[in-house]
Amino acid sequence: MGKISIDKTSLDFLKTLSKNNDRDWFNAHKDKYLQARENMIKFADALLIEMSMHDKIETTSGKKSLFRIYRDIRFSNDKTPYSCRWSGGFQRATKKLRGGYYFHIEPGKSFLAGGFWGPEPADLKRIRQDISLNHKEWKKMLANKSLKAAFNGMEGEQISSAPKGYSKDDPAIELLRYKQFIFRHSLTDKEVLSPDFVKQVSDTFKKMRPFLDYMSDVLTTDANGVSII
Repeated sequence: MGKISIDKTSLDFLKTLSKNNDRDWFNAHKDKYLQARENMIKFADALLIEMSMHDKIETTSGKKSLFRIYRDIRFSNDKTPYSCRWSGGFQRATKKLRGGYYFHIEPGKSFLAGGFWGPEPADLKRIRQDISLNHKEWKKMLANKSLKAAFNGMEGEQISSAPKGYSKDDPAIELLRYKQFIFRHSLTDKEVLSPDFVKQVSDTFKKMRPFLDYMSDVLTTDANGVSII
């Protein structure tokens, strides 16, 4: 079997959809949507196989990793019915492996991301405890050359002041303000259409592993390193 790649027609469908985002046009071109979606399923299946060579993934198939193209417009001011992107995510397997991976394919706006989008209150509390105790280790980890080269630093929503229980003068205050812990890698259309794109995505996600593995330890052990799960 040859290399699986994203077809140019799959990107072209999104470009045309962005200019004709209504149900009549979509239904008249449903065959093109199904063809493009099948291409994306094959891509996601190939990526899952590649990812499984270096990480344990809970998501069982490429098809199940993909998000729906149909938008929920009930509570949105934007009433366009379709999302003009292909996207999907992989969750790491077992309670001991935390974090996830996300891919977003959209003409001119494609990117890869991973980390922790919305930690539960108990998890966020544990993360902040570790930051406060080990902020030097955190800064060293985030300064890793491979991680910085691939993702250009950690992103995520932050609070404007110090979290409850922490001082504004805490030496780790810049990190303590984070509510999300996300890494993002932008992609060009040329990269997306590359025949080696599956491996490129997997290799980029792999560079996030030291962070995900560290966070997994933080969230599954107490301050003494004893398992809590």
